[in-house]
Amino acid sequence: MTIAAAIEGETIVTDALIIGAGPCGLFAVFELGLLDIKAHLVDILPKVGGQCAELYPEKPIYDIPGFPLVTGQGLVDNLMEQIKPFGATFHLNQMIEQIEVLGSAEAPRFRLRTDAGTVFETKTVLIAAGGGSFLPKKPPIPGIEAYEGRSDGGGVHYAVRKMETFRDREILIVGGGDSALDWTLNLQPIAKRVTLMHRRDDFRAAPHSVEQMRALVASGAMDLRLGQVMGLKGEGNELHGAICRDNAGTEFEIACGTMLPFFGLTMKLGPIADWGLNLHENLIPADTEKFETNVPGIFAIGDINTYPGKLKLILSGFHEAALAAQKVHRYVYPEKRLTFQYTTSSSALQKKLGVA
Repeated sequence: MTIAAAIEGETIVTDALIIGAGPCGLFAVFELGLLDIKAHLVDILPKVGGQCAELYPEKPIYDIPGFPLVTGQGLVDNLMEQIKPFGATFHLNQMIEQIEVLGSAEAPRFRLRTDAGTVFETKTVLIAAGGGSFLPKKPPIPGIEAYEGRSDGGGVHYAVRKMETFRDREILIVGGGDSALDWTLNLQPIAKRVTLMHRRDDFRAAPHSVEQMRALVASGAMDLRLGQVMGLKGEGNELHGAICRDNAGTEFEIACGTMLPFFGLTMKLGPIADWGLNLHENLIPADTEKFETNVPGIFAIGDINTYPGKLKLILSGFHEAALAAQKVHRYVYPEKRLTFQYTTSSSALQKKLGVA
């Protein structure tokens, strides 16, 4: 994997630019690589993996073909291993801000610029941006920012990237949905103490998770409090506790060194919304033959696209990446005849993969 540093004004010429380094974007590297098309990838996150790595790296996924169980990070790691032969270059912590159409419908070409000043000129663009940029919904607590950003598991965190970080800590989890209940159950065995707080004694999570949580509360292994967090107390960026209020208006405090608020995520499509892609409910319509948008040379794969019968599954995005790559080849090598080959039987493909 090559991670490129942002250089103001640098122009990178490539045949394919992938926006989004989640599972679908990573698998697109593989499909393009089999067709001798090298890719650059841009992602707003500081690491590859998209939602899998950012939101649920240690949670199991059960519907990836050939893997009865794989974690989000495990899937990303396998994809990264799979695309090693193709030398993709990653531009992380950057977001595409501008796109300019330079070519024609028959011979597309685009110039794109990131918010870090990197400029790309490319024949094709594959948008694999999931739902856009995922940002946590932060609770309206005065001064909460002072406790964010610690790497040792203390303070306020909006995602669990490594459970071990929170071992032996007093944790306050706030929320009533699946994320709040899942992490309550996952962290309770390793934390010093877990308290779950929700506005009411009614949860939007899976019933089995709620039953497990209530059993832990009944046994005294964790606490459940009803109310809302009104403020935080601590010194510097070290959190000591939360000031709360119940539904009757009574204030009380909960001692904690870590708070995990799970109020959901806000999806922001960002500058993509201004690219003339005939958006439908913040999704990009694409055909089902090659997953091309209304702009020739721009493709949309994964959760960002929409079409009749669309299923928001990782395996669907893999299928879309494979078909999009076939049309990308026609734009990149218009004079070449594309012969379909299987990796199981093609010595040429096996040589590209380094297994022959």
